[in-house]
Amino acid sequence: MSPREVFALRDHLGTALSERTMSDPRHTVSLARLTTDSCLDGRRGELDGRSVLLATSGQLLAGLALIEIDGIARRMLLCPPDLNSEHLDSLIADAEIDAIVTDEPGRFAGCGVDLVVTLGLPQPVTRIAQTTRATEWLMLTSGTSGVPKIVGHTLEGLCGAIIGDTPAPGAAIPVWATFYDIRRYGGLQIFLRAIVGGGSMVLSDPGEALADHIARLTSRGVTHISGTPSHWRKLLMSGSVTGFAPRYVRLSGEIADQAVLDGLKQAFPNASIGHAYASTEAGVGFAVNDGLEGFPATLLGEGRGAVDMKVVDGSLRIRSRRAAHAYVGRAAAALTDDDGYVDTGDMVELRGERYYFAGRRNGIINVGGLKVHPEEIEAVINAHAEVRMSRAKSRRSPITGGIVVAEVVLTADADPARADAVRNEILSQCRARLAAHKVPAMIRFVPALDVTPAGKLARADA
Repeated sequence: MSPREVFALRDHLGTALSERTMSDPRHTVSLARLTTDSCLDGRRGELDGRSVLLATSGQLLAGLALIEIDGIARRMLLCPPDLNSEHLDSLIADAEIDAIVTDEPGRFAGCGVDLVVTLGLPQPVTRIAQTTRATEWLMLTSGTSGVPKIVGHTLEGLCGAIIGDTPAPGAAIPVWATFYDIRRYGGLQIFLRAIVGGGSMVLSDPGEALADHIARLTSRGVTHISGTPSHWRKLLMSGSVTGFAPRYVRLSGEIADQAVLDGLKQAFPNASIGHAYASTEAGVGFAVNDGLEGFPATLLGEGRGAVDMKVVDGSLRIRSRRAAHAYVGRAAAALTDDDGYVDTGDMVELRGERYYFAGRRNGIINVGGLKVHPEEIEAVINAHAEVRMSRAKSRRSPITGGIVVAEVVLTADADPARADAVRNEILSQCRARLAAHKVPAMIRFVPALDVTPAGKLARADA
């Protein structure tokens, strides 16, 4: 296969590279350097045909390396920073890893992989290795305490919603940022939008205070940014939005309820606010830009565009060329049904002419023998003007077997003297909009709620 027949990331870097950069809190790298320099110390050719684990301490090196590795490695597994080290041996075996690219070589001593390539910031090389094959991109699923599943994608599929979405000639170069890590699906989509779509990329840093992060995004002139609803709620709570004025704000990864959409519109009145649906398995499904939660029922059906969607037993199913093509390794079960649809496990309800997300099928809580989606309760609680975010869960009761309890974070300007009144108002809203067994038996105000490394509300056991 000739390089011209391979869909490779380096070949789609776009134009005006000298004006485009990739940065983190410590370094800024011009994308033009990627055409002449190497972060692999000229050892890229040693990865030819290999199955590579990319494991770096930071996102900047990960971004530089994946651009070099793509198009020459047989497959590439992106290792998120929160990976449980106890799962490493299983993942290496499942993905048939025979090379590791890292800036922490000591971390992988004794892991049984012979070839370890150390990387650093780009340095000049005599020759950049040529694209030779389409690399299989491997990512890990999140949300499980066991060994995560490995999901296989092609770069062409990952870019299915991106190609053609480039700035018009003479238009300002977009500057992208995301609260996600680019080694997970949501963050990788934003990274690819910047690299393939003709923009610059400002990367997040796990050790950076939120206020410092936003100040850096502001100084870098970030225009486009994405994150989960939990990411955005934490930002709105922080008081750090002053002076930050992106023109494009997107949410994904969790249910975007009306409260967070309205909060972002108030914080960024001149921005385009929207939410997108995507998953590691199903790929990018659709985007909603009308400012409302849920999505129009007209999006369902076949032959309506790049993505076919249907609802079976309340679960959203998606078929598209953007979807993953397989599970890899011991979890290599069928990814799609007989008709090629991925069962997302996200439950939706039709109300009028619009579908609304109810929650995850495997996230249902038991309340006195009745099944409840906690997200449904949280959406009602979050609608209160003095609530920023909430978490509903079940608690065992000797009388009913289970009750709903809720932890609630109030807005920064909420009056502490009104705590009892706010609690009663929340309960009144819940009684008016929810079945009796879904109404919280107890509401506890807390200063903050944990968010997982993937940016989703942490749902600890009751």
